[in-house]
Amino acid sequence: MPDALFAVPRLVGLYDPLEAERPDLEVYAAMIEEFGARRVLDVGCGTGTFACLLASRGIEVVGVDPAGASLEVARKKSGAERVRWVEGDATSLPEMQVDLAVMTGNVAQVFVTDEDWAATLGGVRRALAPGGRFVFETRDPERKAWLGWNREQTYNEADIPGVGVVRNWSDLLDVSGPLVTFRGTYVFESDGATLTSDSTLRFRTREELEQSLAADGFAVDEVRDAPDRPGLEFVFVTSALEVGEVGVQGVQEAQ
Repeated sequence: MPDALFAVPRLVGLYDPLEAERPDLEVYAAMIEEFGARRVLDVGCGTGTFACLLASRGIEVVGVDPAGASLEVARKKSGAERVRWVEGDATSLPEMQVDLAVMTGNVAQVFVTDEDWAATLGGVRRALAPGGRFVFETRDPERKAWLGWNREQTYNEADIPGVGVVRNWSDLLDVSGPLVTFRGTYVFESDGATLTSDSTLRFRTREELEQSLAADGFAVDEVRDAPDRPGLEFVFVTSALEVGEVGVQGVQEAQ
């Protein structure tokens, strides 16, 4: 089930106003131009900001997300009619052939089990045209981003048009190996309502990611730094292998 932040309409309405600054999206848009992709799959598209941005630039876009409430917001945005919206995940996509699949916003970390991650990689690979690319980001676990997930460092107060003043912050709840659980709290001044959204993320090492990608039919072309968050993220640029190449890649990894 999607986190409440993406599935509860009152919280979904806060997402875009509270995430107004998204310099990372221009970075990904530049990469899509760099690779000459004209058909793009946006996995975990959320409220559709990136999908609509690409569509406005003439890219053919499919946006997929399991949270229906987020897609409702996406469908109302300017240019949304040029995007194909799919409620679901990468394992249940209709047949398609795209040049590039992308996961922005650390979506890769929501797949906490190895089985879910492998299934997602399989779905993405099936959607890619021969030689297609898969680009995604994930936080470097060695940087321990969760140490800053507390009220003192995340407290924010915003006056949102049509909503009023909202106070929000994050609290770290648990760290169990690679799994980190935290809670977002949102207080609405208009009526005093307090809503929360709990999330659990998986922090995989670079080596774990490289091994999983090789096992599921991807070659890692390069691992970039995120220019808007230097030293904090891995940005993987991968290519889908042909069926006959997958076994060879696995042997090379083993060596």
